[in-house]
Amino acid sequence: MHSQVPDIQKLVQAAEIIKGGGLVAFPTETVYGLGANAMDRDAVAGIFRAKGRPADNPLIVHIAKAVEVKYLSTYLPVGAGELMKAFWPGPLTLVLPRHPRVPKIVSAGLDTVAIRMPQHPVALALIKAARVPIAAPSANRSGKPSPTTGTHVLKDLAGKIEAIVDAGPCDVGVESTVVDLTASVPTILRPGGITLEQLQAVLGKVEMDPALAAGEMPRAPGMKYVHYAPEGELILVEGDLPGVFDKICQLYRHYLSQGLRVGILASEENSFRYRQELQPEIIVSLGSHKRPETAANKLFSALRSCDRRHAQIILCEAFPREGVGVALMNRLEKAAKRRISL
Repeated sequence: MHSQVPDIQKLVQAAEIIKGGGLVAFPTETVYGLGANAMDRDAVAGIFRAKGRPADNPLIVHIAKAVEVKYLSTYLPVGAGELMKAFWPGPLTLVLPRHPRVPKIVSAGLDTVAIRMPQHPVALALIKAARVPIAAPSANRSGKPSPTTGTHVLKDLAGKIEAIVDAGPCDVGVESTVVDLTASVPTILRPGGITLEQLQAVLGKVEMDPALAAGEMPRAPGMKYVHYAPEGELILVEGDLPGVFDKICQLYRHYLSQGLRVGILASEENSFRYRQELQPEIIVSLGSHKRPETAANKLFSALRSCDRRHAQIILCEAFPREGVGVALMNRLEKAAKRRISL
């Protein structure tokens, strides 16, 4: 199904698989998720097996109506109602006190539960048809770039899941923002499609998890493990645009002289210059430095494109850490084997 309009018959079939304890990949506005009945411990265990996901890595529970939060959480902390009203449905996950009825496996034994209401009409229709909350991490092999198309899911998980509901490319392209509301001050555990500035406009004081800035182990689902890594070695180069261009050209020639297959992930501002200067066989323009949301949307697809073309080295320009650029750079830093700051 390649449409934003739900195909009722196919959704009913997918919902029956969910209710029967099976696994279904489905689209959200951020990335494709791998869903199971969140209230079925054995079904949730299947997610971990299919992905090769560590058991201490919590999942996010997806719901179709805000009222369903009361079934999954013991109480709503201060600010929860305001954020739900402002950003749901949308790419915002709230970490709340876990109700005992939610299986511990969903939250990796924690006394909190991560919940969001996706904005994608197909995702919402699937949850409503299944009539259960759906636990769903990204529908990829653990540690690999997140999937933004059904084809990405098929490449990673074919033969390991029962169905894929394919509705074309995702809109946002990076996962949801995760905000811990059980902390003394609302804290961003994972940057994503909703920015710090947007959250502060609603709540006032919101903090970033210090571990994000310090390069330490964050507390959010998925962030403490190697993530988003392509098959090739990704080298992230950060600095002013002319300096970054010169450094990437130098690195490109160096690795090419070693007989390695080299790809470039470039900004719109520099991509034409690379083509003129280097005539690279593998180059993907992520978009303008002025529009980090475009680069965020293209990132995972670009990494998978480099894998498909067997790039052994991937040279990538950094982007400004503003707005969605914070989430973009977070993903690039997690994917990079090496970082160069000029």
